[in-house]
Amino acid sequence: MRKPALLLLAASLCGCVSATPPPDAGNQRVNPIPISLALEEIITTGIRQRLQDPASAKFGTMLAGERTLNGRQEIVVCGHVTTRSSGGNGTDKPFAAKIYPDAGSSFELVAIGDEPPNTRLVGETCRAVGLPIL
Repeated sequence: MRKPALLLLAASLCGCVSATPPPDAGNQRVNPIPISLALEEIITTGIRQRLQDPASAKFGTMLAGERTLNGRQEIVVCGHVTTRSSGGNGTDKPFAAKIYPDAGSSFELVAIGDEPPNTRLVGETCRAVGLPIL
């Protein structure tokens, strides 16, 4: 009588073990963060290095968020920059970029521009992470 009771008790406890669910690899969302002066400097410097007329750059709305993806911490930034074109008129360009704090705050430009395919890439990237910019 004792053995069946112990077996039943052990069998009933087997289902009580909680397992940590595997991380959702499809979740690309970021946790929104404020843009500090240091982060703003990294962003503006990184964008200006890729413009024809960096001195004319005027930055508009920028949104940032952080996440860990594949074991690597990154900050995703979406925003707008207005630059002077060769004709002298200002052109508003959306951009998406990533900053890697664990790698010396290295800057990676995902895309910039107001023409396809860059516009589409910026829009898709920013929507996927939860930082939609207009």
